[in-house]
Amino acid sequence: MASNWIDRRVVVTGLGVVTPLGHQLDVFWNNLVSGQCGIDRITAFDPTPFTTQVAGEVKNFDPLPAFPSPKEVRRTDRYSQFGIFAGHQALLDSGLDLDRENRDEIGVIIGSGIGGLSTTTEQLRVLFERGPGRLSPFMIPMLIGNMASGTFSMYKDLRGPNFATCSACATANHAIGEAWRCIKMGDAQAMFAGGAEATIVPIGIGGFCAMRAMSTRNDDPKRASRPFDKERDGFVMGEGAGVIVLEELEHAKKRSAKIYCEIVGYGNTADAHHLTAPSPGGEGAARCMKMALRQAGLNPGDVSYINAHGTSTPQGDVCETQAIKTVFGSHAKKVAVSSTKGATGHMLGAAGAVEMTVCALAIKHGVVPPTINLQVPDPECDLDYVPNTARELKVNVIINNSFGFGGHNASIAARKFTG
Repeated sequence: MASNWIDRRVVVTGLGVVTPLGHQLDVFWNNLVSGQCGIDRITAFDPTPFTTQVAGEVKNFDPLPAFPSPKEVRRTDRYSQFGIFAGHQALLDSGLDLDRENRDEIGVIIGSGIGGLSTTTEQLRVLFERGPGRLSPFMIPMLIGNMASGTFSMYKDLRGPNFATCSACATANHAIGEAWRCIKMGDAQAMFAGGAEATIVPIGIGGFCAMRAMSTRNDDPKRASRPFDKERDGFVMGEGAGVIVLEELEHAKKRSAKIYCEIVGYGNTADAHHLTAPSPGGEGAARCMKMALRQAGLNPGDVSYINAHGTSTPQGDVCETQAIKTVFGSHAKKVAVSSTKGATGHMLGAAGAVEMTVCALAIKHGVVPPTINLQVPDPECDLDYVPNTARELKVNVIINNSFGFGGHNASIAARKFTG
């Protein structure tokens, strides 16, 4: 492997998603750009006692094609099933023939913000109703947050760098950034990176309800998530996974891989401010975007599109808007900015990878997805959020933002691949 990390270029060659808008790449993209919404009243359990009764659920999901056997599915939490399936889809999309690769040089970083909440809930019920002797021996391996990454590497016999990020809603972007670093530093030739989350269970919904963080627009689920709209009243929970394949450029070229885009920068900062609230004026987010641009050798005016974190929370959307203004100056009102969480809900630890997939497809197709449900302008959110209708746009450079509870910030810079 090359010793000079700065010369190692990293490209994206495969994409896989599991989302409330579909779990095949083309279905997801077509639904997204046509303005569809995957949010509805919760069906996984009776939500009547909860102040929030809507979410972006993954429907009609069959994980078996990505698993060795039905037994292995039963031994895996729903969040891991999502992550493994998305990883399998990304592998197929990339065209990588693992039998012809050195598996010591292919790694996996699939994180989760919360991990196996379904398993935790079920096993607590068993403990309280039937006693500790009836707990499953698979309980711990099912619920820990690294197991999507670990299990996927086992199924595919991938022996390179392997770990899981856990930084709340910044999880998947951190996974992508750290995978990029692994390849830049010569520790791997290819990496599977992303995040998975499955928190639409009573304790998950109830916990966020107790924080008063989620929308209570229960009578109008399709319009509950309203990023940057003046009438937004909180985020809507989503579930699913996103995994992308990153490769060292020469490795990808040698096998004539299709290339979606090139990852060129990664910002990683802390607010050091508050458990859940962003730093005033989006100061930490601004430093994060600046870091990504600096690493990429790009100027703010080079950026065509920002996929905003844009969660539909009153404070968060304003702070991100302020951060974009800080970084982009006079270019802030010229760059296209959109949040796809109005369509998918907030997929927490999976969000960054699904949204990086959106960015890669925006570059490929020359189309920026809309911010749906943006109907009432907010004077404090006054950028070009691509409201309600997708836009044809030549996308050369993107920034993908993810910001998490705990003050974790992650921004990815990518550009259209040019030889």
